[in-house]
Amino acid sequence: MEVFETVRDGLMVVDKEGRILFFNRAAEEITGYRKEEVIGGPCMVLDTDTCVVSTGSGRQKRCALFKDGIVRDKQCRIRRGDGRAVYLMKNAVVLKDDNGKIIGAVESMTDVTSLHMKEMELEELKQDLKGEYSFHGLLGKSASMLNLYEQVKNAARSEAPVLIYGETGTGKNLVANAIHALSRRKNGPFIQMNCASLNESLCESELFGHRRGSFTGAINDRMGRFEAAHNGTFFLDEIVDMPLSMQVKVLRVLEEKVVERVGDHVSFPVNIRLISATNKDLHAQIAGSRFREDLFYRINSIFIQIPPLRERTEDIPLIISYYLKKISYANSKDIGRVSPPAMELIDNYQWPGNVRQLINALEHSSVTAEGDTIEVSDLPKYLLNAEKAKVDKNAIEHSPVNDKGDTMDVSDLQNYLFHEEKAKVYKNALEREKIRSALSLYKGNKTLTAKHLGMSRVTLWKKLEELGLIFKPAQ
Repeated sequence: MEVFETVRDGLMVVDKEGRILFFNRAAEEITGYRKEEVIGGPCMVLDTDTCVVSTGSGRQKRCALFKDGIVRDKQCRIRRGDGRAVYLMKNAVVLKDDNGKIIGAVESMTDVTSLHMKEMELEELKQDLKGEYSFHGLLGKSASMLNLYEQVKNAARSEAPVLIYGETGTGKNLVANAIHALSRRKNGPFIQMNCASLNESLCESELFGHRRGSFTGAINDRMGRFEAAHNGTFFLDEIVDMPLSMQVKVLRVLEEKVVERVGDHVSFPVNIRLISATNKDLHAQIAGSRFREDLFYRINSIFIQIPPLRERTEDIPLIISYYLKKISYANSKDIGRVSPPAMELIDNYQWPGNVRQLINALEHSSVTAEGDTIEVSDLPKYLLNAEKAKVDKNAIEHSPVNDKGDTMDVSDLQNYLFHEEKAKVYKNALEREKIRSALSLYKGNKTLTAKHLGMSRVTLWKKLEELGLIFKPAQ
């Protein structure tokens, strides 16, 4: 039994009557009970909430383990010896003798209290953001987002096909889910498929299903996604990437409301509400003969366009606040704010990847941040490079050499000096990040850092003084 005393999870062995026979050190630490207090006593002493059942005579304790034979990944709450609640993840299995007769059970317990509390805090955060700030996973209180919420509500009242247009990362799937959740089909299935991820043969099988033996590898009958979405909603993401041959067949389903599996001649009726999405200009795709015009008119009864992040920058602080808390909970690292210079960079960036890209940038910055604040040096380098390119361009456009007038007036000079100063600020930020990374790589060794950067040790010291860079090696 000594080996069981060294494991990190709590272990408990009980006989078939529920009396505790073994209780390891980890179980003592988790439950707050010493083994001397519980050995020989009933396991009900742990006061597990999942052991309570309601009967006509009142609440009773009953263990389902000896009936079911096994418990897998069951979350429960127990009451510690000091009265505090602890949340556990339990796994248990019955023990049998050589004749197959149950003689007891062994149970492992993992303390997941901190994870449970994080989930509770995150749920509280979600509740705080409900109402005018959050809408079925979409975040924003700008006029364009409030208008989007109204469009979604209106679309949900209808059964007509919906076409969602939005750039990558704007949340097209969230809009589709919201329409389904608010519609009369909300209790039906929500099936989705990304048309860009499948080749033509796989796309046909995924859409319509197949009969066993209809092609190489078809070893079983398989239901297609049209069938699976019966009486619910079918979301076709990036529909413009669907092969033309499949577009014809999808059009037939929408017109005749039947599907036929590959390799079969039997048609199945389907009742679906179609929602499609794309990040491309469908009119241009039609003009280039890459998308069928008749299918476009069939799927475009209701058109919803999601605003890109660069057109609703007033929502950025709200998005950052929510996701920083979420990231902090997940990484057990308290990142609470973004410094003003870093926020200026974020606000000025165009975000071609929209909210998804912003979330990725926050995750990156949270990892590199040394304190509770995201600084300019913590941001992904593409933000710094984009700002530098923009500043350089503005400096050239407003430089005295390129002034289009015969003389340079005061406003021209002010603009030029402003952009020159801004260029200097971001150049320093880039240089600071470069030196900071090198110092981190060589754990603060100035000689190796200087050699890596191609400068003398004296020059490095001067740079550190000029940039106000103070490096503290990780402990």
